[in-house]
Amino acid sequence: MSFAPALHAEWIKIRTLRSLLGALAAILVATAAFSALASADADGSDPLFSVFFGVSFGQIAAIAFGTTAVSSEFRGGALRLTLSAVPDRGRWFAAKATAIALPALAVGLFTGFVTLLAGRAVLGASAPGWAEGVRGAVGCGLHLTLMALFAAGLATVLRSGVATLSVLIPFLLIVSFVVGDVSGGVADFLPDRAGQVALHSARQGTLGPWSGLAVTALWAAAALLGGWWRLDRGDA
Repeated sequence: MSFAPALHAEWIKIRTLRSLLGALAAILVATAAFSALASADADGSDPLFSVFFGVSFGQIAAIAFGTTAVSSEFRGGALRLTLSAVPDRGRWFAAKATAIALPALAVGLFTGFVTLLAGRAVLGASAPGWAEGVRGAVGCGLHLTLMALFAAGLATVLRSGVATLSVLIPFLLIVSFVVGDVSGGVADFLPDRAGQVALHSARQGTLGPWSGLAVTALWAAAALLGGWWRLDRGDA
C-alpha cells in the first residue's frame, strides 16, 4: 500500500474513535476556558501569556490525543492487522504521524485564534496588539501539535498509553508549575517550557519565540525517531 491510502486509513481510524475526537475537543475547551479565566484575573504584567495561559492545560489534552492515537494499535493485535495491509513499517509510521499532526494542527490553530479573540474581549484596552496576538495564536497551534507528536513518539517507544500518560502528565505538571519558574536554566529547554516562549510578550531566558518552538520540535523529532526505531526492531 502506498502512502496516500495508508494516510487515508489512519485518518479513518482517528475520525471514528470517539476518544480521539473527545481529546481534540478537549484541547479547545481546556485552552479557551482556562485562558478566559486567567485573562479576567490578569495583573497586566504579561498580557499575551494571560490570553494563552490555558495552553498549559490544553497541552495535556494534546498529549492524550497523540498517545491514544498510537496506543490503540498495541491492543488486541491491531498492529498485526495494520502491518498486514502496510508491510513497510516506516511508511505506516509516517502515515500515522501525519494523521496525528494534521488534525492537531487544525484544532490547535483554531484554538489559538478563538483564545486570542476571547482574551482580547476580556482584557479590552490592555489586550496585546494584533501582531503579537497572531504570533501567539500560531505559536499556540504549533506547540499543541508538537506536544501531540512528542506523545505519539513516546507511546510508540513504550508501547503503552498508560505508561506514556503516567510519565508525561506528572512531568508536565511538575515542570510547568514547580520547576518552570527557574529562568535561564535547564528548564527552559524542556519541551513544554520551550514551546510556550512564543506565548509571552517579553523574551524570557535564552530562547526566543521561534527558537523555543524549534527546541520543542527537536524533542518531538527525537521521540518520533525513537518510536520508529522501536517499531522497526520490535515484534508486532
